Amino acid sequence: MTDWSAALISPDQDFDGAPLLRREFELEPGHGDVATATLHATAHGVFEAWLNGRPVSEDVLSPGWSAYEWRLRYRSYDVTALLQPTSVLGFALGNGWFRGRLGWKGGRNYYGSELGALAQLEITFADGHVQRVVTDQEWTAGPSAVLANDLYDGQRIDARRYSDAWLQAGFRDDLWTGVHPGDFDLGTLTPYIGPPVRRQAELEPLQIWTSPAGRTLVDFGQNLVGWVKVRVSGPAGTEVTLRHAEVLEHDELGVRPLRSAQATDRFILSGGDDVFEPSFTFHGFRYVEVDGWPGELAKGALTAVVVSSELQRIGEFACSDDLLNQLHQNAVWGTVGNFLDVPTDCPQRDERLGWTGDIAAFAPSAAFLFDVDGFLRDWLRDLAAEQQAADGMVASVIPDVLKYVNKDDSQPSSFPEHDATAVWSDAAVWVPWALWQAYGDRVVLEDQFDSMAAHVRRVQTLLSPTGLWDTGFQYGDWLDPAAPPDRPGLAKADSGVVATACLYRSASIVAEAAALLGRSEDQTQFEELAASTRKAFDQHYVSDDGRITSDAVTVYSLAIAFGLLDDPVRFLAGDRLAELVAEGGYRIQTGFAGTPFVTDALTITGHLDDAYRLLLERECPSWLYPVTMGATTVWERWDSMLPDGTINPGQMTSFNHYALGAVVDWMHRTLGGLAPLEPGYAKVLVAPQPGGGITWARTALQTRHGRVAVSWSSEGPDGLQVEVELPDGVSALVRLPNGTEHEVGAGRHQLSAAGAAA
Repeated sequence: MTDWSAALISPDQDFDGAPLLRREFELEPGHGDVATATLHATAHGVFEAWLNGRPVSEDVLSPGWSAYEWRLRYRSYDVTALLQPTSVLGFALGNGWFRGRLGWKGGRNYYGSELGALAQLEITFADGHVQRVVTDQEWTAGPSAVLANDLYDGQRIDARRYSDAWLQAGFRDDLWTGVHPGDFDLGTLTPYIGPPVRRQAELEPLQIWTSPAGRTLVDFGQNLVGWVKVRVSGPAGTEVTLRHAEVLEHDELGVRPLRSAQATDRFILSGGDDVFEPSFTFHGFRYVEVDGWPGELAKGALTAVVVSSELQRIGEFACSDDLLNQLHQNAVWGTVGNFLDVPTDCPQRDERLGWTGDIAAFAPSAAFLFDVDGFLRDWLRDLAAEQQAADGMVASVIPDVLKYVNKDDSQPSSFPEHDATAVWSDAAVWVPWALWQAYGDRVVLEDQFDSMAAHVRRVQTLLSPTGLWDTGFQYGDWLDPAAPPDRPGLAKADSGVVATACLYRSASIVAEAAALLGRSEDQTQFEELAASTRKAFDQHYVSDDGRITSDAVTVYSLAIAFGLLDDPVRFLAGDRLAELVAEGGYRIQTGFAGTPFVTDALTITGHLDDAYRLLLERECPSWLYPVTMGATTVWERWDSMLPDGTINPGQMTSFNHYALGAVVDWMHRTLGGLAPLEPGYAKVLVAPQPGGGITWARTALQTRHGRVAVSWSSEGPDGLQVEVELPDGVSALVRLPNGTEHEVGAGRHQLSAAGAAA
């Protein structure tokens, strides 16, 4: 940990909300060469830092968004190679999450009204002497080329104001002013656990054309998150405008889903060759509308820059069905776009919040696609901090800016005040458990156990005398496709059934975590709660013939997948689930609560063919309907775009939401046949269950123990052939569809459905 002597400093003038800060210094003489130099830095707002005119890192939008009241993260950079005898350390600040707009009411400044930087440069010389250059009142502040910046609304840059002279020694300018220290608790500083946000890729335009209304439109071919880098030459003072959106509607830019977010960047030309990169904002977009361009717009003038937290891709999947491959790719892109420092619901409209329900549903899928261990453990620290301040209640979003937004009287609140809610608040339990299962590192359970337990104990206080969680506000099976566009919580599934089932799952998980950690008293307490919840569920919601209250696909899916039913009732419920799925024409009938579990519930109860028919359905609502409509990310609604090409009339319509893509977890485990038999894949279950006319599949994962891969094919004359690849120290149980099982060790193995190993 850093021993801080720096102060958080703010400029005496705001300078259009994008001030520059600089400090010139000399290396102290008489101590020999510099051995190491480390810069520790953070900000209120977002920052970019330079030493002697060179960036100290490739990070953007640092320090991201955390529960600032309790946690302000800093990052440390090795800057040894950048030092000179006389050096200049400089920072550029932007509003970011700290002071920019947050939420759908148009409010800002929820965390503070002043931007500021906090930095400590520690220079260690050959003789062991340490020189510290810290943010204090010796710094100066001045204007940048940025005239406006906001995450929702975009950035305005005037190239006529651009200069890098402020990063050079000897710089003087009458426009520059002093700084002052802010009121800041150094005790809230904490190093990052998760990765930085960085540029990930660049995409060139696929097409540039003129719309029926005479607008210049650009298609980058992929719904992505980031910004557009612009190279342009034109008369000084010319203003070029780029507006971003995910889709087209009636052959024009479809901006209504953005709600109040402007998602617009504006660039004022210097008269020379200008390059603009608006790195104090980000947009969710595939299409850009360009206005004011001088002359003809060429493809090489625009580059889409993909921005995300730096995540390592570890999971792979492919099969013989191209639409399923695209669905899987859509889930990958949805993760990249929404894992931008916080696991957000969507990256484009006036929201972009860390909704707990979305990640509760998607965590197992995310943990396979990417190494999200550090990313989500960092976020879970914020969850625990917010939860502790709320007496154990886990909020709907983390960081919980809604506690401020809902008190903003400028507009009525969109959601009622509420306590813990099923699925959403269950993220406190489900997310760390998903990380434990995926990576096998008990530290996440040790770190989060108190939070996990506090959530379940909070819910226990909300139960009715029946032992059911049937009180208070619930999101329920959010975005059931049968719900009206303007009432997404009006689901078929009874919200009490959903909530009580979720409590049982959470209590069972916490009991198991307690056992792993040797917390016997906690284990007993949560086992008893799980047992009483299961008994109440069975008594009040389940009939002898396997019918469950509200008789909806989601309630059967949860009861079966969570283990709430004993045989033979479980199989009766499975038969009823299959009947409902068939009666619905194998179209989706689930929302956020049921979607991650419906294919598992069908599979568990012997209805694999129905699970495949559900997965492969192409008509709306279905997983593949958006793919047939050209989607390159997972949509928020099953019908975010209607079959006639118009956008869903609801006010909550995103085209980049990963939650409903949680089916890829089932695709990895059941279609691909790769699952952990022990946490972290110390032992692997290889159990492909082909169906749906799919003739081959390949699945691979870079585990903590090495690469594990499974491939199978039914295209040859000898029936199903399975190939397994395991690293040293890892064994697998191979369970073939014919019922045979085989134990195999490290190396490459080929097996047939007839059971003969080769």
